[in-house]
Amino acid sequence: MTTPQQPPKNAGPVLELPPELELVYANLARIAHSPADIVIDFAHLLPGEPRAWIRSRVVMTPLSAKLLVRALAENIARYEAAFGEINIPASSTLADNLFRPFQQPPEPPKE
Repeated sequence: MTTPQQPPKNAGPVLELPPELELVYANLARIAHSPADIVIDFAHLLPGEPRAWIRSRVVMTPLSAKLLVRALAENIARYEAAFGEINIPASSTLADNLFRPFQQPPEPPKE
């Protein structure tokens, strides 16, 4: 008598990074949607600059966007378990943090 073989577990697709892929740093995201798509524009806003140039645009279905939200929440929970809680200022919104005018660092105390 032979034992039935277990089908291999689906590990997901193999992801390959092309050597010319450009890394994009973003500290600002703009999200828009239609009935069929969620559009996320990623930009880098420099302190004191009035403009942020969009560096990358991701278009996905609402289902894919919802699954992305779930995956981000799970990964942030793992990150915080390993490195500690990420503190968000309680008295401000994300827009306040991203769009407030540049503030000079405080002057060092004079002796």
